[in-house]
Formats: sequence, structure tokens, C-alpha cells
Amino acid sequence: MRPTFHPQLTLAHIEAAARRIQGHAVRTALIENETLNEMTGGRVFLKAECLQRTGSFKFRGAYNKVAQISQTQLDLGVVACSSGNHAQGLARAAQIYKCKATIVMPQDAPALKIENTKRYGAKVVLYDRNTESREAIAQSIAAKSGALFVPPYDDFDIMAGQAPAV
Repeated sequence: MRPTFHPQLTLAHIEAAARRIQGHAVRTALIENETLNEMTGGRVFLKAECLQRTGSFKFRGAYNKVAQISQTQLDLGVVACSSGNHAQGLARAAQIYKCKATIVMPQDAPALKIENTKRYGAKVVLYDRNTESREAIAQSIAAKSGALFVPPYDDFDIMAGQAPAV
């Protein structure tokens, strides 16, 4: 499960991801905050990512990654570790592509995030964060099933997809 590092994430990569996720991700609003403007002496904008599909920018990165997976790999599925936002984003992206998803989540993750991940069609494997390694569990699942490990960060396609303000 070694992350793939690329020397440079360019605007061209982000623009390609934006085109890929166009029509699938919600274009979330920027909201200016007068109190923060006064406190900082500048203009502060907040991005309403809570309005994004699955409630987080993580959906964009997951969708961008899944959109580039071969049909053969889609048939084998995806696996990830997450306490919630990436879990839900990847589960929904996999659901859109009719791809099996397995998400390794801590037992103490918010119940709503666990339920939403299941509702999006993912199989949830719970673990004890004090005694078990989520990475080892996910690695084992990937090795046995051939599923692709999709990290929540440290992945070129994830970063490119999370960046656009789509």
C-alpha cells in the first residue's frame, strides 16, 4: 500500500480532474464572512463543502480516482481506510461506477458515517484502533481480493480531484 508520489501536481492535472468530475460533484458556494474579514483586516471566504455530495471535498478526489480505474480493476473492487469522509466519498464513487468497495473503519467512528458508508453500498470492516492496524487489514483485503487500495491522500489522482472548486 505504498502511496504513489509524483514530483509536481500541476494546474493541468487539476483542470483535467475538474473536467472528469464535472456534473458529478456539486459546485459548492463560497461565503464571505464579515466577522472574519474584520478580525483579519482582509477578505475571508468559507467554502461550503458540507453541501458537497457525501458532505465533504473527499468525494471529488475519490470520484476522480475511480473514474480512471480500468473495468478489470472496477470488477475487482476498491478498498480504503477511513474514519468517515473518504469512506463515504469512495463508497459513493464506487456505487456510481457499480464497483465493489470495502472500507476499513474504526469501531468508534461516528455511527452516521458508518451507516452512510454502508448505505452507499460499501462493505464496512470495523477494527479496534488501539489494538489493530487498519493498513494491515486493508492490505490483507486487497491481497486476497485484488481490490485496489485507494488512499485518502498521498495519491496523485486523489489530490488532483480534491483540488478543483467544482
